[in-house]
Amino acid sequence: MFSILILGLIFQIFCAKTKEQANKNQVGEWISGNALVVDVRTPQEFESGHYTNAVNIPLDQISSRLEEFGPSDRKIVLYCRSGRRSEEALKTLRSKGYSNAINAGGLTDLP
Repeated sequence: MFSILILGLIFQIFCAKTKEQANKNQVGEWISGNALVVDVRTPQEFESGHYTNAVNIPLDQISSRLEEFGPSDRKIVLYCRSGRRSEEALKTLRSKGYSNAINAGGLTDLP
């Protein structure tokens, strides 16, 4: 019984959506409105498949490539594999003054 409880907690930690993850309707509206879609996974992950018209700016390069995001009020949709790296990217962008960025979660969460 204890092992089932532990497995359940592990599942929640690694599989649950992050609290900063936007809903699909908002993500879809932003993408339809020409938001910049950014894949924060590694270049290898990006090459294995990505969202149409997404640009690849890996999480560890966010701060050094801010100019590629454009103005700080631009709408930006971030995603990765599960939503964890895109949440970190969101925190980084917000700390740099980007107020219109959202975490779409993982690639399979996108509309």
